[in-house]
Amino acid sequence: MPAHTDKAFEQDLRLLRDRLLAMSARVEAMIPESVASLTERDSTLAKHVVNADLEVDRLEIEVDELCRRILALRQPAASDLRLITTTLKIVTDLERIGDLTVNIAERALDLNEAPAIGIAIELSQLAQLAQKQVKLALDAFVRSDAEGAQALLAGDARLDALFVKVLNDLMELMMQEPPVVRRATSLVFVAKHLERIGDHAMNVAEMVVYMVRGTDIRHPRARAQPKPT
Repeated sequence: MPAHTDKAFEQDLRLLRDRLLAMSARVEAMIPESVASLTERDSTLAKHVVNADLEVDRLEIEVDELCRRILALRQPAASDLRLITTTLKIVTDLERIGDLTVNIAERALDLNEAPAIGIAIELSQLAQLAQKQVKLALDAFVRSDAEGAQALLAGDARLDALFVKVLNDLMELMMQEPPVVRRATSLVFVAKHLERIGDHAMNVAEMVVYMVRGTDIRHPRARAQPKPT
C-alpha cells in the first residue's frame, strides 16, 4: 500500500494489514488441517481446528474495530476508503471460511468413530484446490494485483467440477451400499463446505478488483439492467 505523509495514518494502515494477514494465515492453515483430521482420522487435529477458530473470531473483531477507528478518525477518501471497505468485506469471508473448516472438523470427530469410506484422495484434492484459491486471492490482495485476482475467477470452474465428481461418486456409493448412507451424507456436507470455501475465495478476488480499480464486478448482469426511473 502507498505511504502517507501522515505517519499516524500510515501506522494505522500497516497495523490493519498485519492483523488481516495474521487472520488470513490462520484461516488458510485451517483448510488442510480440517480435511487431514478426516482423511487421517485424527480427532486431536480436528479439536485443534475447532479451538483455532477462537483466534480467527478475535482477529475479526480486532480488524473491524481498526476499520471503524480509521473511518472515524482519518476520514479516508478514494483508494484509502476502498481499502477499508474491501477489508471489511474480506474479513467477513475469512471468518466464514474459518467456520466452514470447523464444520468439517466437527464432521471428522463424528466420522472418525466409524469405519472409513474410501474417498479420502478426492476430498484431499478438493481441499488443495480450495486452499490454493484462497491463497491466490489473498496474495492478490497483498500485491494489489487486480489482474491476478480477475484471472483467479476462471479457476473456480475446476473446483466446481471436482466437487460434482465427488458428489456423484458419493451418490453412487450410497445406492450400492445403503449401510454407508449416513457417513456418505456427512462427506457430501464436507465436500460442499470445501466448494463454499472456493466461493468465498472468489468473493475476495472480486473485492481486490474493486479495491484496485474501483470497479465492482460482482454482478455484471445486474449492472447491465436499466436503472428504474
